[in-house]
Amino acid sequence: MDNSREQRQLRLSIVATFLVGAACVAVGLLMRSQAIAFDGFYSLVDVVLTAGSLLVSHLVTSEGSRRFQFGYWHLEPLMVVFNATVLTAICSYGGVTALHDLLTGGHELAFGFGAAWAAIMGVVSLLMARYMLRESKALNSVLLQLDARGWIIGGCISIAVLAGFALAAVIEGGPLDHWTRYVDSSVLLLLILALLPLPLSSLWGALREVLQLAPDALDQRVREVMRELVQECGYLEFASYVAKIGRMRFIDIHILVVPSQPLGSMHEVDEVRSEIARRIGSDIRAEWLTIVFTSKREWM
Repeated sequence: MDNSREQRQLRLSIVATFLVGAACVAVGLLMRSQAIAFDGFYSLVDVVLTAGSLLVSHLVTSEGSRRFQFGYWHLEPLMVVFNATVLTAICSYGGVTALHDLLTGGHELAFGFGAAWAAIMGVVSLLMARYMLRESKALNSVLLQLDARGWIIGGCISIAVLAGFALAAVIEGGPLDHWTRYVDSSVLLLLILALLPLPLSSLWGALREVLQLAPDALDQRVREVMRELVQECGYLEFASYVAKIGRMRFIDIHILVVPSQPLGSMHEVDEVRSEIARRIGSDIRAEWLTIVFTSKREWM
């Protein structure tokens, strides 16, 4: 499997994320803006996570080793679990910080410059998100899809900061001026509440793969194909086991036959296996398909 294009996109994302994150952290600290600094810190952490995705992308193209004989596919959902866990922790910490600032009286900052900066970062983030989403669909890449989600989150943060700061810039100096002290922390707290479901949903999906829960659609497809084939070929019964780990599908099928039933030559047996793979829609590049014939039920 050639992942060179996927790896190029991840390298591009690492460089862009680092530049955006460093700039946002610097501006946020200078302005004393929690929301902008959080956006930058989130991006810098995402650099580390994307670098991990790049390493996983390299590993899944290899053929495994004596210790990892089935390959490194399991690292892909593990990477997603780690990614989602870290982002959840960051969002939780940001929420606690914002709540503490609100309870202690908030703080002043220059909202006009903050709004302009947020607008620039929002455009950059959403353009990168669109590009990565297009590449993830073209390459069917979970890692690029995960990276695109990071850019979307960053873009949403910037847009929310823009909206909050623009509103604060309008009411600043007016009868509602005393509320502007709470705008920065309020925007950050609302962002946290809106963003938390994203890493949590990724976490649940990846945990299903780590725990090897059978994908419902794949399980149903395999069972439908095997029911038809058992009837056509006069086999007694079948048992199927499926799992999806990263981009690799594992399908294990055991077919029970009458002890005296001739299966034919090895070529004919392989033809039956090929027909099963064709009906399932098997792709040997992203699948571990095992089909066993037996006359003993205890082997199923």
